Formats: sequence, structure tokens, C-alpha cells
Amino acid sequence: MEIVERVWAEPWEGLRCTPVGGSAVGVVVLSGSSGRVEAARARVLARAGFDALTIRWFGGPGQPPGVCEVPLETFTAAVDLLRADGLRRVGLLGTSKGAEAAMLTAVRDPRVDAVVALAPTSLVWRNVGAGLDGADRPARSSWTWRGRPLPFVPMDESWTSAEPAGVPVAIRGWYEQSERTFAADVPAARIPVERARAELLLVAGGADAMWPSLPYAERLRERRRAADGARTVLVGDPAAGHRVVFPGEVPPPPSTVFDHGGTPAAAARLGAAAWPHLLDVLGGGLLPADGG
Repeated sequence: MEIVERVWAEPWEGLRCTPVGGSAVGVVVLSGSSGRVEAARARVLARAGFDALTIRWFGGPGQPPGVCEVPLETFTAAVDLLRADGLRRVGLLGTSKGAEAAMLTAVRDPRVDAVVALAPTSLVWRNVGAGLDGADRPARSSWTWRGRPLPFVPMDESWTSAEPAGVPVAIRGWYEQSERTFAADVPAARIPVERARAELLLVAGGADAMWPSLPYAERLRERRRAADGARTVLVGDPAAGHRVVFPGEVPPPPSTVFDHGGTPAAAARLGAAAWPHLLDVLGGGLLPADGG
């Protein structure tokens, strides 16, 4: 499928990829804590029939340099843009911290029809990096809504890595330890996905070495079930790590800083298993018959 690309500079850096002839379905594509514009993923989604908008949601002009008190209005503004063009269905697709943002946005914005959460968390966590003041301490929420920080779980600074110096670090244990240490903060920091009307696709690997995304995804699914909420689909792979590689995507190189867990083969297998569910949940039956 041929696509048209448009580069965005305001109100944030971004790229919009649209199938020639248009689409009835839009999707906002959010990176994790890299903050990058997910151009390659947006192109893959556009070739599958989506009108895909990917944005830089921190680290750009006027934005916090880190994932620190990022306004959720950043993401509702992206929904505004797609809705203003008359799209019949709009979804959010986010990875890791981007999945956190996508679910929190859907809870607050009933115009979001679907969310795809890759390597998700079930909790709001403290900031990763600095805020607009240039400081990363004291600990603050990753997100705000209408100017107010969301409740969050701090990180236990007593945690130490088991890996020797110079080796990529697995930080899953840090999140697990922090959740135990700050158990009193957990209830208020839960992402209340049961309140979102959006359909939800959760994609997670059991060997995720960044945080326990598969147990988190299972918690999210159970909360939706208990509340008799909108459709929720969970696709997991016990051997996959933090990364998900969809058909048509090029696997990213290994990180020299963090151990993401899993293997490239498992990441691709998880992405292939999730892909038809992505087309179904995001597309809502509105994609062309040959989409994807």
C-alpha cells in the first residue's frame, strides 16, 4: 500500500503517515522512554491501512527533557488532530512508558476507541529524567492531568544491580523491589483501565528484563474483567522480552545500557502473534479488506 508522509514541527515534532486515498482509522504511535519519533513503526501501520501519527512527547522544544510531569494533554492534543480530520475511529499505540501514557489518556479521554499497550505497566511510576526545571530529584510523577501530578510509586534507591560494570543492566528487580518497598503507594498509583471505554490489546513478554510487563498485563486484564469492562485481549510469550517486533519491522540493535530480556526471535514471534489482534482492535472492522 502506498503512503503519504507529512512532517510535523508544531505543536510537537512528529510524522504523519497516511495511506494514499486516506483511512477511516487513526492511531497515535508513542515511543517508550527513548522519546523518539517512531517513524518506522508509523510507516508499517500506514501500509496496513491506518492513518498513523507519531510524536515526540518529551525532549523537544517546550517539553520536559525527561519523562517527568509530562502533561497527558500532549496526547489528547494528538487525538484532537486526528478527530478534527473526521476519522471514524482513533486509537493509541504505546511501548513501555508510552503504553503507560496511552492507557492513562484513554481513561481520561472517551474519544479514544482502542489502545495497544506493548510491554505495559499496571502502575504509574516516578519520573525518568528531568522535568522542566532541569532537575530529576526529588521524585515526581511521570504525568500530570489538568496541571496536577498523578499519584505514583517511587523507586527504591537502595537497589543495586547484579550485573558487573560495563554489562547491560536488567532493572526488572528494581521495579519489583520498589513495589514492595512502597506498597502503601501502590493502590493510588494503579492505572484504572477499568474506567476506560477503549478496547485494549496488551502485548507482553515473560522474559522482560526491564519490568515485569507480563504480570502487569495480567493484572490489567483482570481489573477489566472484574469491572465487566470493554474488550480486552492479552497476547503474551514467556520467552519474549521488553521489545515487540511486528511483521515488516526491522529489529532494533541490542542496547548497550539496558538488558531488555528475551531474544530477537521471541520478539518477532510475539509481534507476529499480536499483529492480527492489533488489526482487529485498532481497526474496529473499518480497515480495507486487504489491510495488513
